Amino acid sequence: MIRLFNRNIQKLFTLRYKKFEFFSKYPEKQQSLVLKELIRTAKRTEWGKLHNYKKISSHQDFASTVPINDYESLKSWIERMIAGERNILWPGQVRWFAKSSGTTNDKSKFIPVSDESLRKCHYKATLDVFALFLKNNPDNEFLKGKNLTIGGSHRISSLSKKTRTGDLSAVLLQNLPLISRFKNAPTNEIALIPDFEEKIEKIVRSTINENITSLTGVPSWFLVLIKRVLEVTGKENLLEVWPNLEVFVHGGINFDPYREQYKKLIPKENMHYINTYNASEGFFGIQDNPETDDMLLMLDYDIYYEFIDMEHFFDNNRKAIPLHEVKTGVNYAMVISTNGGLWRYVIGDTVVFTSTYPFKIKISGRTKHYINAFGEELIVDNAEKGLKKACEQTGAIVNEYTAGPVFMDSDHKGAHQWIIEFEKAPDDLNLFVFSLDKALQDLNSDYEAKRYKNITLELPKIEVVPSGTFYKWMKTRGKVGGQNKIPRLANNREYLDPLLKLIENG
Repeated sequence: MIRLFNRNIQKLFTLRYKKFEFFSKYPEKQQSLVLKELIRTAKRTEWGKLHNYKKISSHQDFASTVPINDYESLKSWIERMIAGERNILWPGQVRWFAKSSGTTNDKSKFIPVSDESLRKCHYKATLDVFALFLKNNPDNEFLKGKNLTIGGSHRISSLSKKTRTGDLSAVLLQNLPLISRFKNAPTNEIALIPDFEEKIEKIVRSTINENITSLTGVPSWFLVLIKRVLEVTGKENLLEVWPNLEVFVHGGINFDPYREQYKKLIPKENMHYINTYNASEGFFGIQDNPETDDMLLMLDYDIYYEFIDMEHFFDNNRKAIPLHEVKTGVNYAMVISTNGGLWRYVIGDTVVFTSTYPFKIKISGRTKHYINAFGEELIVDNAEKGLKKACEQTGAIVNEYTAGPVFMDSDHKGAHQWIIEFEKAPDDLNLFVFSLDKALQDLNSDYEAKRYKNITLELPKIEVVPSGTFYKWMKTRGKVGGQNKIPRLANNREYLDPLLKLIENG
């Protein structure tokens, strides 16, 4: 019966499957259509008039007319939208703004979320995740139960008389079509509780007797929920609580450091894990092949993509190239133009293409999250792979980590300091250090050169901290739950020193 039901649903998705095939086969044409539609729609906005959108007909016109932007350069425009002004960066009035981590000058950013971006990007992507999962797993039964998600850490609040804000997840939950709410758990009232610990407690109590068949959220925050579920129920693993659990749709951070923990918590051979790439600014990628963890770049969500080679990211004359000019294996900063009114906007993430035609990506890090204090150019992707190798060789499981430089002085050479919270400590910490160092040298020739005979860099220095340290630290920063992520790397000690002080003070 369920197979017949799923086949009927798949028939409904037939047209969507053909769209996937079209933009995979003709990405340049699809992106050209997206750019023309964005320009056509926004040409009568103040931004469109200022940048002469009525004269733009190609990528070359667009790139020569519109500057590359960050939040600071668009901030004054967004503030006018927040005040309720119409036709600023996007036609009409944008009523919703996703509250995101701040910039150097502000505690928070407020990313415009238009009605079009809700419908044609975020909700469309949610259906696409389901469509691709159904295509790959025709015998699934997850529709018999409910999807459990952890909502944002901010309640919906007013920015002005005409506009409102919250975490992206809160904005999406608030605007979710009524028909979808019946399949979601917990209720919006619980999901939008701002206090994370209170929210977790109420989610646990309200869902342990539900038939939960799917999970959606950030892996690190879901671990907090899962462990509390097991504490309350006294069960050994999650399948004893939710025996029909089939799929975890995750995003926001690299899943690899958490994979072993999830295997133990959900001991099911055919448990499905789907990697997604979504952010306040838009939804960008979905894992379409369960055998690989890269993601299909979604090209028809009214997002126009450009990319800056990270080798030239800080150049004064940096250039953003269109999608069809990218190469595999190169670390790119992503630049987007969206149906929310972000124009040539540097989102702050870096990606590496694993294939072209179709275009598939992996998130490699952040434009600001790297260590290059000594010319080593260590990125998050290097760190994740290095830790994975060290764990394999020592039987360790890393729960959380962050790293940064130890600067040279008159008595010492430079080094990298790693603060690590282990789920399972390594059998031999010294071997873990050597394994991590060797893996980083194998992955990064610049790091290898700086480590040569300890000329510039000494061995990594690792500080092992008790379980719960990173959660406590994030709580002191007001950054638990929702889209908040633990910063992995920094080119200074802005994360290391506060963490070490927190540990010192108990």
